Amino acid sequence: MAKVLFLIMSGDDKFDLAMRMAYNSLKNKRYEDVKVIFFGPSQKKLTQIDGEIKNMFQEMLNSKAIDSACIGVAQAMNIKPHLESMGISLMPAGERVSYYVNQGYEVITF
Repeated sequence: MAKVLFLIMSGDDKFDLAMRMAYNSLKNKRYEDVKVIFFGPSQKKLTQIDGEIKNMFQEMLNSKAIDSACIGVAQAMNIKPHLESMGISLMPAGERVSYYVNQGYEVITF
């Protein structure tokens, strides 16, 4: 089975699609492993989630599928404290993506 990394960058309607696909992939064990990284506009969108998407996020966070959001973007957008309060790790996105690619993960980008 393949390992996948969802690299979510969209801050529009594609954000919800990406979250739903990542969540269902994890829940239905479609892959050996599922990880999610947020980068760019998706990080701002992440601070505004509610309802079903927020519940999906929390389940993925609790199951360790959520890897991180980019610390540089979080600082530039002044949302670092908000993301930290949500329990998400903040790390350089480039380093995290390269880590997973070097571990054999396939990248799915939204």
